[in-house]
Amino acid sequence: MSNKSLNPLDASWLMVESRNTPMHVGGLITFTLPEDAPPDFLRELISVFRTAKEVAAPWNHRLRKFSWKHLLPVWEEVEELDLEHHVRLSALPKPGGERELGQLIARLHSQPLDLTRPPWECELIEGMEPAASLSGNESHGRRFAIYIKMHHSLIDGISGMKLLVRSMSNSQERSRDLPPFWTVGLPPRERRSVPPPSAAQVLNQVVQSVRSQAGSLPDIVRAFGSMYLGRNKLSPLSVPFDTPISIINGRVSGPRRFATQQFALARLKALAEQASCTLNDIVLAICGAALRRFLLELDELPDKSLTAGIPVSVRPKDDEGAGNAITFIISTLGTDLKDARARLEAIRASTRRAKEHVLTLPKKAMMQYTMVLMAPYMLTLLTGMGGRTRPMFNITISNVPGPEQPLYFRGARMEASFPVSLVSHGQALNITCQSYAGTIAFGFTGCRDTLPHMQRIATYTGEALAELEAVFAPVPEPVRKARVRKAASPAIKPVAVAQKAAVAAVSVAKLARAPRVRRAPAKPAA
Repeated sequence: MSNKSLNPLDASWLMVESRNTPMHVGGLITFTLPEDAPPDFLRELISVFRTAKEVAAPWNHRLRKFSWKHLLPVWEEVEELDLEHHVRLSALPKPGGERELGQLIARLHSQPLDLTRPPWECELIEGMEPAASLSGNESHGRRFAIYIKMHHSLIDGISGMKLLVRSMSNSQERSRDLPPFWTVGLPPRERRSVPPPSAAQVLNQVVQSVRSQAGSLPDIVRAFGSMYLGRNKLSPLSVPFDTPISIINGRVSGPRRFATQQFALARLKALAEQASCTLNDIVLAICGAALRRFLLELDELPDKSLTAGIPVSVRPKDDEGAGNAITFIISTLGTDLKDARARLEAIRASTRRAKEHVLTLPKKAMMQYTMVLMAPYMLTLLTGMGGRTRPMFNITISNVPGPEQPLYFRGARMEASFPVSLVSHGQALNITCQSYAGTIAFGFTGCRDTLPHMQRIATYTGEALAELEAVFAPVPEPVRKARVRKAASPAIKPVAVAQKAAVAAVSVAKLARAPRVRRAPAKPAA
């Protein structure tokens, strides 16, 4: 049996685990059944799942029991799983729509994982109603879903997406005999047993870690110094704890809410091109607009803008490992701005400056920088101060890139993958989105008791996207040239002139269409 030590970031997710703040993440994956699928497709599928006893890393990793001899948290591999515990089947009540699905996912996601077992679970969900496509002209056939949750110390979003892609196929026919995802990448059965590290080995690892961190210390000091000392109006760099206090930053309870939203990816990319910004900026802008409206309706909108913590992957492209390899940048959400254009421009300037700041760090210092950056947040959770003090940032918003081509599993076409993330004291709402095959799917995870009617936020993102499209819609060339000519004279207001010209044109057109009226001859005077 081999063992693997957890890195400090992975271990921190275990340290802050509690009944009200379980530190697991998940995904809701929806599928369209193949046309030739029998009525008992899912019953047969779960039977196949429960006979797949062999397990690949990291799905076979279990936390080693604590002992005074082995103080550091370590993953150990197990040879077999109790698949009746890890894999289950559920059915939605009629009509099996988005509301019923969201309620089931919220209930499943509220339950902590059993950390004495490999920390993951899988739920197959049947009874879903057909759904209209994004174009509104088609409808999907019979559908089902798979909900997977795993502890955040085991996996992050990027590595989870890679494992998902590896477990499926871009060919429907080749996918019909695929094994379950936990068997993909299974190493040879002959595994070399690696004994637990000795006290001397642990001490040596600590010494090496301290040396590495000491070497990175000047870079980290320089990074935080430039973050706080280099701020000015021309350099809109958002920093930790420079945030307002809002209702989404208090204490949380165990029950969760979950809502979804989905857009055609081409819409967001076209808008990003028109607005000369990134796709992530568009995501932040529509989330900021939705949060502004939601908090206004509750009369809870702070005067100062909310900020978002944005995970950024620092994992090399060819790294297939699990665990966490991320850092964070902080951006304004422009919730203090009513105008959609001004909000997007503020976000664009903020994220650009934050990325420039992170890029000044060498890669070897990235882990230490992230640990120092996140240490106050982790300390508030460990000391019970989370949700009782000013938050490091108001909300976490993530964007996970996914495969560009459609994927299939057992002949079923994957429709979308909605991330289901974690919330904690001081962070009662999480928004994570994931792109896939021309769509982008949003998952909204929140504390049930903190956020009444949280589903409205998902609806408001759709309206915010439409508003931005109206603001940045491309202008036809003749109209653009006309506006440039009229703007040449500062004494004339182009909008007023255009309005008067339009009224005059309508009046002329009406006169041209009006029939001629002949006047009656004048009557002679009596």
